[in-house]
Amino acid sequence: MAASFDEYVVGRGPGLLRFGYLLTGDRHLAEDLVQEVLAKAHRRWSKLERLDQPDAYFRKAILNQYLSWRRRRSSTETTIAHFPDAPGHGDHATRLADRDAMWTMLAGLPRQQRAVLVLRFYEDLADAQIAELIGCSVVTVRAHASRALTRLRAGFPAATSLIGGQS
Repeated sequence: MAASFDEYVVGRGPGLLRFGYLLTGDRHLAEDLVQEVLAKAHRRWSKLERLDQPDAYFRKAILNQYLSWRRRRSSTETTIAHFPDAPGHGDHATRLADRDAMWTMLAGLPRQQRAVLVLRFYEDLADAQIAELIGCSVVTVRAHASRALTRLRAGFPAATSLIGGQS
């Protein structure tokens, strides 16, 4: 039982951590988030390993834990991980500044809106699937996405090229 859980965490842990990072925008908070979910799941692993899609269960558990967190950050500093730049045009420093500005704006979105954007653009889920995960209607998902993208575009003119021209 324990070896099977350990193997799952070793194999799928990095993907779960990336998902947590996209939700929180902070590596340490993402680690805490995933660790809390995995600690709770370890006790129930004998049931969970029989699921057809344990990844879906863990992603939903991480999302629920993220949405329910009531913690406040002890400081306003936000660490940003370095992602390799995609080939493109323009000045490297400008691209880094734009990316930093985008992460700052994403961090300022309400949790529901940020979760919708992560589920839509990172997990590539349909609105109906997002609505089911978050526990709201499809219309609410679309409203969250629209408001979030409008806010990003208004606060960051270059966002149109980074997040697409339409919601």
